This record gives sequence, structure tokens and C-alpha cells, in this order.
Amino acid sequence: MKGMEAWKYPAILLLGIGVANISGWIYFIALNVIVLNATKSAMAVSILYLLRPLAAMAVSSWSGSLIDRMNKRSLMIGLDGVRAFLIFLLPLLDSIAYIYGLVFLIHMAGSLFGPASGTYIAKLIPPEQRPRFNSLNGLIGSGAFLIGPAAAGLLFLAGSPTSAIYINAAALLFSAVVTMLMPDLEKGLFADQPVRMNRNMIRQDWSDVLGFYRSRTAILIVCLLFSAVMVVMATAVDSLEAAFAQKVLGLSDSGYGLLVSIAGAGIIAGASVNAVVVKRLAASAQIGFGAIGVSFGYLVYAFSAGFAGAAAGFFILAFFLAFANTGFATFYQNHIPVAMMGRVGSVNGFFEAILVMLATAGFGLAADGYTVQATVIAGVLVMSVFGLSLGFYLLRPSKARLLASQPDGIVSLPEDG
Repeated sequence: MKGMEAWKYPAILLLGIGVANISGWIYFIALNVIVLNATKSAMAVSILYLLRPLAAMAVSSWSGSLIDRMNKRSLMIGLDGVRAFLIFLLPLLDSIAYIYGLVFLIHMAGSLFGPASGTYIAKLIPPEQRPRFNSLNGLIGSGAFLIGPAAAGLLFLAGSPTSAIYINAAALLFSAVVTMLMPDLEKGLFADQPVRMNRNMIRQDWSDVLGFYRSRTAILIVCLLFSAVMVVMATAVDSLEAAFAQKVLGLSDSGYGLLVSIAGAGIIAGASVNAVVVKRLAASAQIGFGAIGVSFGYLVYAFSAGFAGAAAGFFILAFFLAFANTGFATFYQNHIPVAMMGRVGSVNGFFEAILVMLATAGFGLAADGYTVQATVIAGVLVMSVFGLSLGFYLLRPSKARLLASQPDGIVSLPEDG
């Protein structure tokens, strides 16, 4: 009974996350369809993909200063409400420029919500429950990857993309209600008056984050390499995924759809296995083996000449992605001080957004100047160097101390990493 009571609030939180994840996929697909129908332009849809990193750049330079000085639960409720309202307005707009502007604001709110919810989760979930919670969260996200697009397709058959948009707005309101049921962990901790930010405060916060990384070189190395592999290079390579499937593998739209479904099956399989073994596998081992496995899967995919090879690569990389993501989530929660988690997450997000935009644009230009396959192979080789470096770095016996977590998330680490 005691164990069930300990999982009461984590279970409620996972419910809200699951609904939000599924509805997020429905919204994503519906928005693409709405913009494509309105403009008949693939370029117009591509612009949607640029709005997310642009919004992250606009917000991340200062959002951490706000997040760490506000009640996270109240902020999450407010952001869910704001996003629900903005998404509700989307189908009412006729101008594509206004749609882009609204989507940009929605992404800005999302860029605030991510670090805020991450900090709240770290406060709510005790260290001994974090591996299990993160593995279940990954399993829910994997399920949403399959259920969301399927649900969107059914909604399109039964109604229209507009109805899918409204469902996402309703789901965000549901998420806000779920958050209201969660405990207020910071009640009375922050003053009632609004946070007054200025340049000196933001400059000092950046200095604090950079100072923390300078004193925790090992954490910096893990965060840098993980972002390089799983965020920057993966996003850049994935931006050419559809072109690779059509021009290199010669697949039809249905063939490409099947390839994506196989990746979804790999994610589900990896998340399921990870949920079983997570108690027996240290976070450093999950990240290390996950990074190596993801890199190997991308190599199989990049050098494939047909559907079978690409499918095998997709399944392998998706399978190990579940391990890498769960391990990093636990590592991050255990080694970043909760009091500055918002600022650290925002600074990380700022640099990631810049690098994602540069890498994606560079890959697009390279694919036009050379060939899609040559560009993908070059990108995957660079990714593999980072992935293998991360894997071997964390699997060194001397790095076992990285997982010596403390309740406050502060770990003593060697200066030399």
C-alpha cells in the first residue's frame, strides 16, 4: 500500500503527459495538413519546422531566469492555458502569416514549459523512483509516437484537421487540470509580486550556469556530447529522411510510411525492455550503450541500398534511443542542482537551437550541392564519432562516480572530467 501511495502523484503526472503527447502528435500532423492545403507549398510546411528552434532561441536566453524564480506548478498551469487558447484560435485564421505568428507564440510557450516541467518533475520524484518514472515516461512517449498519427488519420476520416486542432486544445486544458491535482511543492516559497528581470540578472544567471559547468567538467562533457548526437546531428540527418527514402531507396509514400512505422515499433520495443531492466542498469550504462547503439543504427541506415537495410537501421536506432533518453533524463535530474535547473536547461536549449538551425541548413545546402546519400553518410559518420566518444567515456569504470546521486542533485565530480 505504501508503494502505491508513493506512486499516486507520479501516476497522475504520467497520465497528463500521455494525453499531452498523443494530442501533440495529432496537432503536429493536423497543422501540417492545414498549411499544405492552404498554400499547396512544401516550402510553407518546411517553415513550420524552423519556427520551433527560432522560438527556442527567442525564449531560452532569458526563460531560465524566470523559471527558477517562479512557482513551477503555477507556471505550468498558466502555460497550458495559454497554449490551449492560442491553438483554439489557429483554425479561425485565414492568413498564413498570422498562422506562423501564432505557431511561433505556441512554440515560445512550449520552450518555457519544457524546463519548468522538468524542474517540477525533479522536485516531485525522489531519486530512487526516477529511473522507473523516466522509463515509463519514455514508454508513454513511444506509444504516443504510434497512437498520435493513427488517431490523427482517423480524425481526418471522421471530420477534418480543424477538429484535430480543437482536440489538442482540449487536451492541453486537461493537462492543466491534471497539474492542478498535483502538490504545490513551492507554496509560499516565492513572493507574490511578478519577477522583474533585467540584463544584469540574466547576465549573472548565465555566468552562474557557465561557472557550474566549469566546476563540473564531466557533466559538461556528457551534456555536450549527448546534445550533439541526439539533438543536433539527429535532427539534421532526419531532415533528409524523406528525401533519402524517395531518392536513394526509391520508396513510395506508403513505403516510407512503413519505414516510419518500423521505427515506432523499435521505440516501443526499446522502451518496453528498458522499463524491465532499468533497475539493474545504471544511468551511465544506459546512455553509453544507447549512444553506441543509436550510432550503429544510423550507420546501417545511411549505408543501406534498399528497404530491408534501412528498416533494420531504423529499428536498431529507435530501440537504443529509448535507453539513451531514459538514462540521460535520470543523469540530468541527479546531477543538475534543482535550484538552477531552469537556467541550465534554458542555456542548453539556446545553444541547441542555434546548432540545430545551422546543421539543418547546412545539410540542406550540402544535399543540393552533392547528393542526399553522400550528405547523410557524412552526417552519420560525424554523429558516430560523437556517439562512440560519449559511449566509451561513460562506460569507463572511473566514471561510475557520476551516478553517485544526492537528494539535492549536486554531485562531487573531478575537475578534469
